[in-house]
Amino acid sequence: MITQELKIDGMTCVACSGRIERVVQKMDGIDNISVNLTTSIANVSYDENRLSVEEIIERIVKLGFEAKIFTEDMLDDKTKEEHKNLKLSFIISAILTAPLLLGMLFSWFGIHIHFLHNPYFQLILATPVQFVIGWRFYRQGFIALRALSPNMDVLIALGTGAAYFFSLYNVLTGKTVSGTMEGLYFESSMTIITLILLGKFLEANARAKTSESIGKLIELQPQIARRIRNGIEETVSLSELEIGDILLVRPGEKIPVDGVILDGNTSVDESMLTGESLPSDKTEGDTVYCATINLAGAFKMEAKRIGKDSTLSQIIKLVRNAQGIKAPIQKLADKVSAIFVPTILVIALITFIVWLIISKNIETSLLNAVSVLVIACPCSLGLATPTAIMVGTGLGAENGILIKGGEYLETAHKLTTIILDKTGTITKGKPTVTDIYPIDCEKDNLLSIASALEGNSEHPLAKAICNYAKEKNIISPEIKNFSSITGMGVSGEIDNFVWYIGTRKLMEENSINYSALDDTAKALEQNGKTVMFIGKDNSFSGIIAVADTIKEGSIEAIKQLKELGLTVNMLTGDNRATAEYIGKQVGIDQIYAEVLPDNKTKKVAELQKKGEIVGMVGDGINDAPALATSDIGFSMSGGTDIAMESSDITFMYDDLRLIPASITLSQKTMKKIRQNLFWAFIYNGIGVPFAALGFLNPIIAGAAMAFSSVSVICNSLLLKRYKLTK
Repeated sequence: MITQELKIDGMTCVACSGRIERVVQKMDGIDNISVNLTTSIANVSYDENRLSVEEIIERIVKLGFEAKIFTEDMLDDKTKEEHKNLKLSFIISAILTAPLLLGMLFSWFGIHIHFLHNPYFQLILATPVQFVIGWRFYRQGFIALRALSPNMDVLIALGTGAAYFFSLYNVLTGKTVSGTMEGLYFESSMTIITLILLGKFLEANARAKTSESIGKLIELQPQIARRIRNGIEETVSLSELEIGDILLVRPGEKIPVDGVILDGNTSVDESMLTGESLPSDKTEGDTVYCATINLAGAFKMEAKRIGKDSTLSQIIKLVRNAQGIKAPIQKLADKVSAIFVPTILVIALITFIVWLIISKNIETSLLNAVSVLVIACPCSLGLATPTAIMVGTGLGAENGILIKGGEYLETAHKLTTIILDKTGTITKGKPTVTDIYPIDCEKDNLLSIASALEGNSEHPLAKAICNYAKEKNIISPEIKNFSSITGMGVSGEIDNFVWYIGTRKLMEENSINYSALDDTAKALEQNGKTVMFIGKDNSFSGIIAVADTIKEGSIEAIKQLKELGLTVNMLTGDNRATAEYIGKQVGIDQIYAEVLPDNKTKKVAELQKKGEIVGMVGDGINDAPALATSDIGFSMSGGTDIAMESSDITFMYDDLRLIPASITLSQKTMKKIRQNLFWAFIYNGIGVPFAALGFLNPIIAGAAMAFSSVSVICNSLLLKRYKLTK
């Protein structure tokens, strides 16, 4: 069995994806097919001896869809095209709707502008919005009805169509009043379509942002490699590499593929995988990964995993699949539409028949039936959720919380578990000096010597010491004969003495006895700190410890999350000793350490299978798959672009207290949405029977519909009074 990804275009609803799955699954040779409606990608597992991918594509095409073998750029192109089309449709619809909305507002205050209230002028503006821009709702509503699963599209087509066609009937029969909007409901249908398009555009905008994260991950991959064949070095593209090739990687270069070091020692920045800010020392036999950065010595390596099998390619696939798995939350209006839509149709039909029998007048019967459809028009129902979400997301933005879509604001209050990355999330993500233990000298003197030695090194630990000395206004002495000893440390001559700073091994190599502070060093290392030993000629001078430190607000944020009833976990690629030390300081008991990106994703999925609703907080490339897999992904402003684009909520400030603030904002917004939906349903529940009984003509029904919409908007705006606190 082999697995192939196919890109399928033309799907509009769950019925489409389900139909493809049912038909293809019956083909001889198909093991399994899973169609993702969100990403329009199908994963097909089949027996290549009994079936070809071309036959599968041909079968899908016969169902009325477009299908082709998937490549990464297709997802980006499709998303950009959808985003562009929705933006254009919304702008045109808004421009055409604006004059009619102005006319309606003016009429409320007794101001009548003749050309705005001219029925033919309104008809000309309304028709393209209804049948060109709004055609998508008719098409998708028809597909939903054909699949016997009426949705919001049916509701929109029904309500806007009723308003438009009754207005058209009044225009053609001359039943409008000159200089007024009596008998005209064009602005209602146009406003609904415009607002719905705005919501769809915002959703497409969020998808476009998340697809950019995949593109940036692809850009991380080096384009060339230095291959050695028959003793000759040659520069080749990655597509030319084969498993087993011998590659040369120089200092400062990205490692081209996953492999094993054959010759040489170095330090590698693996933060994109582990999230750990400190580099990893590598020697012969150690594994190195694609797109990580060689910081120190040159080395030779053997290519082990190339192309789609590399670690980076697997991260890209994890992010893409995870983004697709997360389906949008079904709105309450969609849930009830399966009952609401046919019910309204039946009531309207019964109203027409009963009034025709009673009055013997087709016009009266039609007016009452249309009144039912107009008052059932989902204007307040359609506004109930988006208006509250627009106010909620705006309030969040004012307080440094950027929410990519309404569904994420809706979900945040349901979270039961929060997973926090360590480096760059709970901690600052940059090493700094935490402890100095000198022997026979002052702390400042030892720091001065250390900063002089490390001044010529590019190692992150060296930069931490130099930056700390600079903050303390420590002046470094002049150094001569600087030397870097790969994997151990550095040395140099200061005031006719040879000084060393580095590992225990460096001390041992130069016969320096460090036992006086070895127990202290081990205790510091147990707390997750990196210790550097300093010696002069043959004597020991002291130690300096460097570590990542906890951000201001992290302890308080974790306390607030627990008070909200959430379980807080830490998930990190760092070693267990460091993770447990940090966890103890901030009050986290459940800690998962030494976890690579794919296992982070698995841990999130594991918790979700147990029924937990999971929020993941991270800032690095290595967090991107887990951020996309979680129910809500939170990213910090100081993190990578890829992490921010894979997440659902981004914080403008590096402050974990924004997490409980965003959850509280979600609670407040959902309360407003429930209030809005209650009033919208009550309005329909009362209004429809009154219309059916003939107590409301379409004009009063339209006014009542407008009033319900205004009440929903005003209720949503009350949310702005809420003050978010960190």
